Amino acid sequence: MDSIDRIDRRILDVLQRDGRITNAALAEKVALSPSACLSRVRRMEQQGIITGYGARIAIETLRAALIIYGEVALKRHLPEDFRAAEALFAADARVLEAAEISGKSDYLVKVIVTDMAEWRDLTAKWTSGPWQIERVSSSVAMHRTKSFAGYPL
Repeated sequence: MDSIDRIDRRILDVLQRDGRITNAALAEKVALSPSACLSRVRRMEQQGIITGYGARIAIETLRAALIIYGEVALKRHLPEDFRAAEALFAADARVLEAAEISGKSDYLVKVIVTDMAEWRDLTAKWTSGPWQIERVSSSVAMHRTKSFAGYPL
């Protein structure tokens, strides 16, 4: 992968804050011609640096939404157990994010459910299935104090 320069970083910074910006406005913000700016954006998309665009939604205005952070520990630590857990998380739209972590647990998951009963049912399924999940400990998000708005560049 080619390295990115300070102009690419400025483009990325602007796009993280405003993914709907027009190419002409983006080019003006980063002091490039529209064609040069578009070329850089397309290159970073092709390189996998820019992986997509989307809208931030206040989900609680649309439906009941309880955000749970769960720490998941596996019974065993065989490669196939990790692959099975990751496939389980990837297949469930309620799992918003999942990351393999170090420490006493193997994964940290961010999950959206409608209520605690749904969370209880989901974790019961995880711990009773063939997934090799030993335990799930959870914390309920009480109030969002800061939302992800982009990576510092």
